[in-house]
Amino acid sequence: MNQIAEEKGIPQEQIIETLEMAIAAAYKKDYGKKGQNIKVHFDPKTGQIEVYQVFLVVDKDMLRPEEETTEEEIIEENEEPTEDKKIRFNPYKHIMVEDAQKIKKGVKPEEEVQVKLETHTDYGRIAAQTAKQVIVQRLREAERDVIFNEYCGKEGEVVSAIVQRIEGKNIFMDIGKASGVLFPEEQIPGERFFFGQRLRVYILKVEKTPKGANIILSRAYPKLVSRLFAIEVPEISTGVVQIKSIAREPGSRTKIAVYTEEEGVDPVGSCVGQKGSRVQTVINELGGEKIDIIQWNENMNKYIANALSPAKVLDAEIDESRRNAVAIVPEDQLSLAIGQKGQNVRLAAKLTGWKIDVKSDKMIEEERKNEKKAKKEEKKEKEEKEVTGEKEEKKEKKAKKTKTKKNEVPPASGIPSEGGKKLNEKEESQES
Repeated sequence: MNQIAEEKGIPQEQIIETLEMAIAAAYKKDYGKKGQNIKVHFDPKTGQIEVYQVFLVVDKDMLRPEEETTEEEIIEENEEPTEDKKIRFNPYKHIMVEDAQKIKKGVKPEEEVQVKLETHTDYGRIAAQTAKQVIVQRLREAERDVIFNEYCGKEGEVVSAIVQRIEGKNIFMDIGKASGVLFPEEQIPGERFFFGQRLRVYILKVEKTPKGANIILSRAYPKLVSRLFAIEVPEISTGVVQIKSIAREPGSRTKIAVYTEEEGVDPVGSCVGQKGSRVQTVINELGGEKIDIIQWNENMNKYIANALSPAKVLDAEIDESRRNAVAIVPEDQLSLAIGQKGQNVRLAAKLTGWKIDVKSDKMIEEERKNEKKAKKEEKKEKEEKEVTGEKEEKKEKKAKKTKTKKNEVPPASGIPSEGGKKLNEKEESQES
């Protein structure tokens, strides 16, 4: 038992419990009766066993009269009694309160009473086979639980694995006591595997299934890079240097932002190592994947400028409300800042969490010139509109005056006007 406990990693108490269940199954097979509940106690020091029959204590209120029993209730006789259901009395499983108190004083209904049975050492072939099956099955289940509990706590860690077998695009790897699977979507693009190859993998997820623990591994997960740096860089493992953010395109390029609060510690230099030894180890583990290490900064202008390295950024215009930024670079650095197929600026955007547009200084100058031209043209258009508006107003005023003159009617020849009447009145007064 000690040997099995060491090899399988199963507690000895669980092995003893499994052995007791196996002996109880064998005893019931050869010497038991239908409905009996057999329990065995094994003493590991002496090797002696004791067999007991377990009875459930019941009273009259818990039983259903025999007249009311049906076939369905007879099938359900092994079920425990509840408040709503009543059970059918089975003499091999149940015992009345009066009889149970003779065996154990103070016992109450729904409690259990154990009665010692005669111990047998001779078992038939079928009973021995039954015991063997119980032991094998229980040990397998216990081993699965041990493996699941062990690797469930290792989620998010990096372990060393050996390629065990290859089935299509799925790679099965030995990680110690268990084996994990590396699916195609969790593999580095273009990476090749061969039998017996040793690699470091990231434990992505541990699932419990009827067949045991299903361990999903990954070589493409971004945190694999941070875990590898934690292994190679003591400053990261001790917490002096922190990895603030990471952006990765597996098999091609990775950017990580590092930061430290300690004075006199260079976070980027700590990760690079002497002559690039530390970062080169991580690059070799990832199959030659390029890694850019930048310094994290609270100032977004500086952080975005660092994120676009190796390109040199002259200035960055940011819009905090929309989380947009425009990085201005020299004309000869534009293609380097954008990267192949936009990879560099795409990784910088993932790293910072901002939308980044890259423009050269000449493009900015042209845009500013165009803006000035556009403003001048707008001013001219406004002035022209104002002049044309004034002309139209004058024309409208003139048109209104001509209309009013045309509408005035001249006085008729036979009818004197008001002015004519006044002249006649003056002439008459002079004559008088």
